[in-house]
Amino acid sequence: MSLKKGTVYLVGAGPGDHRLITLRGLDCIRDADVIVYDRLANPVLLNNAGPDAELIYVGKSPERHTMRQEEINATLVQKAKAGKSVTRLKGGDPFVFGRGGEEAEFLYDNNINFEVIPGISSSIAGPAYAGIPVTHRGVATSFAVITGHLKEDAEIKIRNAGCDTLIFLMGMGNLSFIVHSIVENGRDPLEPVALVQWGTTPDQRVLAGNLSNIVEKAAQTEFSPPAIIIVGKVASLREKLEWFGKKPLSGKRVMITRPLHQSQKLANLVEELGGEPWGFPTIEITLPSDFAPMDYAIGHIEEYSWLAFTSANGVSAFFDRMRHLRKDIRSLKGVNICTIGPKTKAELEKFSLIVDYVPDSYTSQALADGLREKLGADDSVLIPRAESAPDAFSGLRDMGFRIDEVPAYRTVQGSGNIQIAKQFFRERKIHVLTFTSASTVTNFVDIMAVDDLEELLEGVTIACIGPITAKTVRDMGMPVHVVADEYTVEGMIASILKYIGATRSK
Repeated sequence: MSLKKGTVYLVGAGPGDHRLITLRGLDCIRDADVIVYDRLANPVLLNNAGPDAELIYVGKSPERHTMRQEEINATLVQKAKAGKSVTRLKGGDPFVFGRGGEEAEFLYDNNINFEVIPGISSSIAGPAYAGIPVTHRGVATSFAVITGHLKEDAEIKIRNAGCDTLIFLMGMGNLSFIVHSIVENGRDPLEPVALVQWGTTPDQRVLAGNLSNIVEKAAQTEFSPPAIIIVGKVASLREKLEWFGKKPLSGKRVMITRPLHQSQKLANLVEELGGEPWGFPTIEITLPSDFAPMDYAIGHIEEYSWLAFTSANGVSAFFDRMRHLRKDIRSLKGVNICTIGPKTKAELEKFSLIVDYVPDSYTSQALADGLREKLGADDSVLIPRAESAPDAFSGLRDMGFRIDEVPAYRTVQGSGNIQIAKQFFRERKIHVLTFTSASTVTNFVDIMAVDDLEELLEGVTIACIGPITAKTVRDMGMPVHVVADEYTVEGMIASILKYIGATRSK
């Protein structure tokens, strides 16, 4: 989809879980020149923005407003008149207490084209993730969604809402008044009530009670916005229908620091286990500074008896260069091939190549040790790998073997949103931090560029794919809580689950 220039797209970001955004809404994020986003729009969605998109935060909370509504309106008009395609990303649905109608009116009055992309409202999604259906056969046949922000509005709506289920948005500040008004208008003081805070996200909390005790319970537990209030018999169904939060990683937000194009498998595993993956790529894969060493090696490939790969990136880069040089894959006839682990082996098998050796332990050192037993006096090894990678093969070189390590690719600093990352850490919204290579660690530290890194990461579980990565973490002054038993993404996730399970059982 290509967005029209000079148009504003009022997009509902959904209730919090980033997977609940519509396909149309996701397209608007991907293609936007400018994204104007709210506090309740999940920042994970911004990872889908284009590299040149301008991101403007206009979040509002009960305590402070980053921008007043008038300023937001003016910003939308200004950017659209500059010929930009503007995505206005709003939590929930734009027209359910999202002031989307006001913004649309302002755009109309200023001759700005606009489109409205609906989103799933927290008024139904929050209860659903808490195990509460807003209607239920034999229990509730109607529901009302009511603003709890203004007392006079709430009082009028409560008096006239002849519905079985009452749902209040933005009502925590007026909880006592709302409860009093409901009872005054004839509801049973023992009628069930549920409060859902940060619904559909890893931070979701649910507080159950009834009209006679919910105010006291909320005060005791320091329940705060953003939260929705659900009043009605359906709230008692939570005991049977609660489902969210029962998976091994439920309630956990997992930061993934590897490149975005390599993050999907890890992200999928996290989601399957109930967690929320948050991509913060600290590295990106790019071309080496100089192709000459690899080009020379490929041109003389028949001189090598072994071709060793230490990563899937090395495989891709090597064969991309072979294609560029018009070098036939048949030139590898007679060359033995070894890889650091099964994932790199699988990458080679895409080219219908048989791998001759994979060490039992998936490290560069294990690969070097294994090769030592297989090399003859006149054998030589070509290793296409990352530029400036640690030298794990110097021992073989010292023994007199010809070991040529050539730069196949280069890792550079990634494009993670630094401000949001720091905000999430300071608000304790990152629960697990994963590292899959030494370069993801060093770049993470460089990108964060803070003096209080230890304090920033307090309470965060740091997980590493293997011992070399773990050593880099420790060298950088950070603790290591998890090192994968098997040095793969799946192995790291398994070790994280083991650690979290042991922590919860204490």
